[in-house]
Amino acid sequence: MYRALTAIILGASCVSGFAQMTPVGLWRNVDDKTGEAKAEIRIVETGGVFSGKLEKRLGKDVKADAVCEECSDERKGKLLTGLELIRGAKKNEGKDVWEGGKILDPENGRDYTLRMTPVEGGKKLEVRGSIGPFGRTQTWVRIQ
Repeated sequence: MYRALTAIILGASCVSGFAQMTPVGLWRNVDDKTGEAKAEIRIVETGGVFSGKLEKRLGKDVKADAVCEECSDERKGKLLTGLELIRGAKKNEGKDVWEGGKILDPENGRDYTLRMTPVEGGKKLEVRGSIGPFGRTQTWVRIQ
């Protein structure tokens, strides 16, 4: 009986550890220039496709009614809080990498090619946005 209970507990902990090696969850990103927490982004998966919304903006100068002025698609004029930033990412089979989607920078309204890689056992997420060979990588920290 104790062996069965131990096996169940160990199995459950392995499953929860495995689940952390995906981009699904709530993440905090940091401003590249100031080093301060900037936002919380929730990434979800629906039918094998990953998307992410800006759930909460952080900082002392945050305006609750701020909208995406620079967006050029249907997101133009929409509130930043709740705005879909990540679209269309899929898992690269055989690797712990999610790519093929786009990530929006609401400050300039541009969509960048997206690549997400969980690191440090899923505690952090390397998020790379690029146009051709040019881009930048941010490291987001898992909140949930």
